[in-house]
Amino acid sequence: MPPQDRPKHRPQQSGHFTTFDGVELFYRHWPAVSDTPRGAVVMFHRGHEHSERMAHLVDELQLEDFAFFAWDARGHGHSPGERGYSPGLDASVRDVDDFIKHIEATHGIVVSDIAVVAQSVGAVLVSTWVHDYAPPIRCQVLASPAFKVKLYVPLAIPGLKLLQALRGHFYVNSYVKAKLLTHDPQRVASFDSDPLVSRAISVKILVQLFEAGKRIVADAGAITTPTQLLISGKDWVVHHTPQHRFYENLSSPIKERHVLEGFFHDTLGERDRTQATDRIRAFIERCFATPQHTPCLLDADQVGYTRAEVDRLETPLPTLSPRRAYWSLTRAGLLLGSRLSEGIRIGHQTGFDSGTTLDYVYRHQPQGRGTAGRWIDRAYLESIGWRGIRQRKQHIEALLEQAMALLSDQALPIHVLDIAAGHGRYVIDALVTTEQRPQSVLLRDYDADNVAAGLAMIKSAGLDDIARFEQGDAFDRESLAILAPGPSLAIVSGLYELFADNSAVRRSLAGLGDAVETGGYLIYTGQPWHPQLEFIARALTSHRGGQAWVMRRRTQSELDQLVAEAGFEKIDQRIDEWGIFTVSLARKVGS
Repeated sequence: MPPQDRPKHRPQQSGHFTTFDGVELFYRHWPAVSDTPRGAVVMFHRGHEHSERMAHLVDELQLEDFAFFAWDARGHGHSPGERGYSPGLDASVRDVDDFIKHIEATHGIVVSDIAVVAQSVGAVLVSTWVHDYAPPIRCQVLASPAFKVKLYVPLAIPGLKLLQALRGHFYVNSYVKAKLLTHDPQRVASFDSDPLVSRAISVKILVQLFEAGKRIVADAGAITTPTQLLISGKDWVVHHTPQHRFYENLSSPIKERHVLEGFFHDTLGERDRTQATDRIRAFIERCFATPQHTPCLLDADQVGYTRAEVDRLETPLPTLSPRRAYWSLTRAGLLLGSRLSEGIRIGHQTGFDSGTTLDYVYRHQPQGRGTAGRWIDRAYLESIGWRGIRQRKQHIEALLEQAMALLSDQALPIHVLDIAAGHGRYVIDALVTTEQRPQSVLLRDYDADNVAAGLAMIKSAGLDDIARFEQGDAFDRESLAILAPGPSLAIVSGLYELFADNSAVRRSLAGLGDAVETGGYLIYTGQPWHPQLEFIARALTSHRGGQAWVMRRRTQSELDQLVAEAGFEKIDQRIDEWGIFTVSLARKVGS
């Protein structure tokens, strides 16, 4: 390489940012060295390692117009916490979101001018973040993502799950020797001698990494972000097949895949890594050379993979097929269970998506006929979907409190509106415990029984001096636009998930856009993924006349675009540990 083309050592700074739960994580920062900075490259290291082991890329990528950032994930490097531990993979993904927000707020680099480069476990965190949070970053580069780790022991994951249930929290150590990570002798020696490298990993994180990998690979169609995938051709650590499936499932209009023959798992630290860095540099340059283009998803209810999914679920199964027989037996079993379980009985009577059913799920108090009935009801209430619903309630309450605090800080009146509140329990529970007291609360629902139940709940909570409940149509734009007083904080929870048609959702959101003044807030929920879609469609009934409950998932990108069209900008988001339900907070910025 000619002297003028050799990488120049760039000065490094360091800092800390605060995560959602108050942990101070360490990161490194290399400012851009040109007079015309164009954005930032944010790097995420693989498991067991830390930011210093990616520092060589800052010079080797030769992107002088870009600032570089790299963190030490919690439990790694200079960041605090037990080595190899995180409260959960969802917490680590939220840390990614917090890190990007910190870069945007502290260093003044907007998220659309950020490229992400991530390796192995870091690549799973990033791809999960891109899938679940739909951040408008410019592009992502994923090197040897650890969607499925090679554990070499039959039934390793089920075995670890069983041991975790019996033993509780414990760790396993990596079996991989440094010489199986890279052919670079200096990298091998530095790995073996580095006191900040930790071989331990929490079994909880290992299991959740496996589950997240399956989900993101299967649902990569939700990702439209420009993506470059680098696959190490001789990887002893992770499987190739899920990486290829991920690439094939991507909806990204700009995507490229490179298999680097002979490379071990440490793709970005291999001896011949210029094969990788040259490709990364070219990809990032191309993505920044033209204005960012985001595919429009406003018609995803008509065309797209979630529409096709609904079509499959709505198609009757062949009369004599084993699957048809299976679901017939499942429905019969649920009907029998409704004679014993109170929750299943309510579902059959009012619909498994009704406000009455959700209120029962929120209360989480198993009831039924005798011991067997209560046991069945407990199993019903502990299903993954209902656990996600209860977590969604907690997230709504947290963002409701956050939004009211923001309005108070801006000296704006707090007028709360929920356009489809069901019984209104999540709003009422939040108002009972929050320090902020709204000037008014209006809860609405289309169902008269829900209105009656909500009025009783308001009175019982002692909120009838500020709160009222009325019948109303959440999809009637005109009725929402003329509400008085005009809401400064609107809520729509669990509603849009029940309707596949985007035109109805757009009418509803347009009404909220008309009603909420600039500077006000909107809390909205989504369901980008669900592990029981076929069970719900084939076995459960909805509140709409006992029809089959067939749901069309909306990706977070689609939902955020619908909200943005109505004049709102998302500023925060929560998601449960299974990736099922999202709760987002948006600010009204204009029409």
